Amino acid sequence: MAGSVTGEQEELARLREGIDGIDDEVLRLLSQRAQLAHRVGEIKQGNIYRPEREAQVLRRIASNNPGPLPEVAVRTIFREVMSACLALEQPLQIAYFGPAGTFTESAAKQHFGSAPTFTPFLTIDDVFRAVESGQVDYGVVPIENSTEGSVGRTLDQMLTSPLMICGEVNLRIHQNLMARAASLAEVKRLYSHAQSLAQCHEWLNRHQPNLARVPVASNAEAARMAAQDAEACAIAGEAAARLYELNILVANIEDDPNNTTRFVVLAHHDAGPSGNDKTSFVCSAQNKPGAVHDLLTPLKLHEVSMSRFESRPARGFGNSRWEYVFFVDVEGHRSEPKVVAALDDLRGCVGFLKELGSYPKAK
Repeated sequence: MAGSVTGEQEELARLREGIDGIDDEVLRLLSQRAQLAHRVGEIKQGNIYRPEREAQVLRRIASNNPGPLPEVAVRTIFREVMSACLALEQPLQIAYFGPAGTFTESAAKQHFGSAPTFTPFLTIDDVFRAVESGQVDYGVVPIENSTEGSVGRTLDQMLTSPLMICGEVNLRIHQNLMARAASLAEVKRLYSHAQSLAQCHEWLNRHQPNLARVPVASNAEAARMAAQDAEACAIAGEAAARLYELNILVANIEDDPNNTTRFVVLAHHDAGPSGNDKTSFVCSAQNKPGAVHDLLTPLKLHEVSMSRFESRPARGFGNSRWEYVFFVDVEGHRSEPKVVAALDDLRGCVGFLKELGSYPKAK
């Protein structure tokens, strides 16, 4: 028995020695990668953040992953490596729809890694203005939720803003019930953003029908208020629970287990071709029979696949004849011949067309 224990200790020592050697080699390779990235920055100068290049790297790494680490772990590790290397040459300033602890902050960090400086803004309009003015380099805002639909304020801003979409993030939204209290028996009020209340409506009706529901400006604000109110709870994400030191009383209370929010990354430029891209644009259709059919025909003619089509009131934009505008996402980059041809044909049959940008499709 004593010999068996000694053998295990010797093996454990060898394994730890092997891990230490690998760690040293990983550090050496990371330093070498950072030096190569530094040289790339010297050659390129100016803006060296390339969302299409980063998307290509992450796709290649994921496809080459031999395991046992899962793909999400490998992507996260290499996302942070690229983020740190970029920060050596070009520290990024990122605006996001806040306050701190929101799902938008989580989406921003998922896309850019943790190296940039992240600044919360209390309205979507403020995020647009911060990027437009050059106060920050990029902005992240929500654009649609799989349960509750589009974020109207983002679409309205995209219609008139000079900014473009250079990236997108799909984030699974897990809503959690949290409080200072140790159990739900101690709480009387529930703070939450109205959209999250809607996403958890059936769960709340089944499990907490008598809990007073108080809509607030954001889930992070709900968590902040619950942290100051011993008789309150909040619906928010794990980041907010950590930030405000709240107990998660019930996890994942969203009605739809596949509840996902899509976020877009805003910039003064879009992305180059990555090999797996999406293009967004907004256009108007004349108020006449067959107008929408005419709008879709160029896409069919040039075999461009459409992944999103949504109408929205024009709200006085442009000529009063155009009562609605249509936000459209298609597969492919706007530099690809078939997408170029489809957009050219569209311009001939719509009253207005604005390209919102091409960008790598989110994982």
